[in-house]
Amino acid sequence: MESYLDNSATTKAFEDVAQLVAKTMIENFGNPSSMHHKGKDAEDLVKDAKKKIAKTLRCEEKEIILTSGGTESDNMALIGTALSRQKEVGKHLITTKIEHPAILETMKHLEKEGFEVTYLSVDNQGRIDLNELEKAIRPDTALVSIMFVNNEIGALEPIAEAGELIKKVNPKTYFHVDAVQGYGKFSIIPKNMGIDMLSVSGHKIHGPKGIGFLYVKNSVRIVPINYGGGQQKGMRSGTENVPGIVGLGRAAEEIYANLDEHVAKLRELKAYFINEVTSKLPDITINGRIDEISAPHIISLSVKGVRAEVLLHALEDREVYVSAGSACASNHPHVSDTLKAIGLDSDLLDSTIRVSLSVFTTKEEIDHAIEAMCAVIPLLRRYSRQ
Repeated sequence: MESYLDNSATTKAFEDVAQLVAKTMIENFGNPSSMHHKGKDAEDLVKDAKKKIAKTLRCEEKEIILTSGGTESDNMALIGTALSRQKEVGKHLITTKIEHPAILETMKHLEKEGFEVTYLSVDNQGRIDLNELEKAIRPDTALVSIMFVNNEIGALEPIAEAGELIKKVNPKTYFHVDAVQGYGKFSIIPKNMGIDMLSVSGHKIHGPKGIGFLYVKNSVRIVPINYGGGQQKGMRSGTENVPGIVGLGRAAEEIYANLDEHVAKLRELKAYFINEVTSKLPDITINGRIDEISAPHIISLSVKGVRAEVLLHALEDREVYVSAGSACASNHPHVSDTLKAIGLDSDLLDSTIRVSLSVFTTKEEIDHAIEAMCAVIPLLRRYSRQ
């Protein structure tokens, strides 16, 4: 059988999402900017999808900017804020050492453009220190960007507390949250959590690839980072990806309709996997928290004496699919910034894999994966000692 356990990289689409996307491509293919009936039909579909998305966040439809995915949303939030706030507030930005490359690489770009960036440290569970955050905020801090859930070890950051703190220390500072791994796993109400901007990607919640959105609070002013025909009130020019948008709206609606049930199932499977793998195999280290102050779908485990890339391909031969590091960053594994930031032993940095679950994951898949790991890890350890 096949065990697909790389759902933090991407998920299988809901069946009705796939059918709806195909139907839209064939039947509702008009350009939403066109003034004729076909264009109006497409525009109505876009508005309906935004309505469904906004409902999940309890926000207004006009606060949703549709993008090509999490990376574009992150870039829009960071660069759009930096350019719009540099004169009014300043050129200081804050983020963490464990962010997704979509944040860290954008911050590096902004540093080259003359902005100053403070990188917050994390504890051995991957969580920031609110005292460090408070000390880092300055009068010229234009933006703080902290991820909701870490994509490698599943650390859940204290977002609501951070949002309250930021607004207390400097009300002019915008707060951006990369919620690519958190949306669809947690109830997220930006206005109750002090969040000004929030990034989401469709293919992490059983929607299509190439679609996502950026929530931007009504009072927040950022500048666009691309220009053209002025779609979406000039904030994101370009013909809207109507099939993708429709699929995203449906996926968001479906994932939140049964959120508690989905999360309970994921936590049960996560606990089962951890118990099985640690009881049946020696020298396995689970990284990060495993309680409810962590993502319900992400498990980071270090396998002493086995290189992650070797283990990944050995499991692949048995139709078990996991990730070595963040598949979102590259298909060429490198030493993880997150694992270094939490102080993982140096001999385990190159021996860590990520198992990630979804609503489609079954106990049978977990059992098959554990069986495969019990078969290949002892062999790989013997080989590595020779």
